[in-house]
Amino acid sequence: MSANSADPARHVRVVLVKAGRTKIRYDSVLLADDGTRVAVRADWAGGAVRDFGFVRFEPGDVFTEYYWRDRWYSVKEVRSATGTLKGWYCDITRPAVLTGAELVVEDLDLDLWRSADGRDVRRLDEDEFAASGLAERDPRAAAAAVAALDELERLARGRDFTALLV
Repeated sequence: MSANSADPARHVRVVLVKAGRTKIRYDSVLLADDGTRVAVRADWAGGAVRDFGFVRFEPGDVFTEYYWRDRWYSVKEVRSATGTLKGWYCDITRPAVLTGAELVVEDLDLDLWRSADGRDVRRLDEDEFAASGLAERDPRAAAAAVAALDELERLARGRDFTALLV
């Protein structure tokens, strides 16, 4: 299925699972689905301000989120309510599964941030990943997660990062 401006808006519920439990559910609008990559747009679902020190997510922020059925990550473009690009927050996940109007993504604790100007690229939550026990429970998934983080960091430090999103 392909969503474009001629298609009526299709609502998709994003379900983020972490350690076998639903972490958050939120509504989004499907922008595109080419069979491999799903793109949705959603308002900041965290409710209150979340200040990471290097970026603030706040009510009114808009996330354009990209999920892949064949990659171990998702990329979220973050814009302020006025449309100013803040940057990209990337989650290391198992490949996404879209069933009907529900997009399920399993978060594997590793994250990456890339600022709008590309100067600030940082790996996040490596301590949480180590403490999660995934490497012992599912070594193949842990290796895929680390490889995905390495790939994203390489892309984020290069000039072709946004080519992922086209």
